[in-house]
Amino acid sequence: MRDLLVQRLTDYAPRKLDLDYPEAGILVPITDDPDNPEMIFTLRSENLSTHRGQVAYPGGKRDPEDSSLAATALRETHEEIGLPPDQVEIIAPLSQVMSRYGIIVSPYVGVVPKSHPLDPNPDEIESVFRVPLSFFLEDRRERTDALHFQNHTIHVPCYRWERYQIWGLSAVVLVDFLNAVYDTGIDLLEPRT
Repeated sequence: MRDLLVQRLTDYAPRKLDLDYPEAGILVPITDDPDNPEMIFTLRSENLSTHRGQVAYPGGKRDPEDSSLAATALRETHEEIGLPPDQVEIIAPLSQVMSRYGIIVSPYVGVVPKSHPLDPNPDEIESVFRVPLSFFLEDRRERTDALHFQNHTIHVPCYRWERYQIWGLSAVVLVDFLNAVYDTGIDLLEPRT
């Protein structure tokens, strides 16, 4: 899996947003299982002030002492799900996205050991779950949401895995990953027919 990610993302040119807003870094964790690689997600606690009860990638707002947004993603991942930075190999960034709360989010694809235990911080994370990449490659979306942002409409797939709904910003990042790594051709600007 690592080799495929390096091969596909080395020449990938992620979109950067030239805006002056607060920043966050998130990790898009892919397990190192060559036969069945999985993507790791979190379900945010109902106690949080933003995005509560929503599926998300581990990550959060940049702290002044963070040396980079990749460092933010690694620090927050460790705090949220107990995965130490030395267990993550950052491969490449994906395109930046803007949250509805006015935060520029920088996603980083990272390879993580399949066998490393994950320990969700109950103050922030209700649960951690994994989805085989093969599930997303079949594009078995539950629905497509029309999201309006800054005079634009994007058509974002919503996927259901067991009791979890992957939608919104997380789905936008997921689609960027699928298009960059697997050439899935999911077009967010056109409604699915």
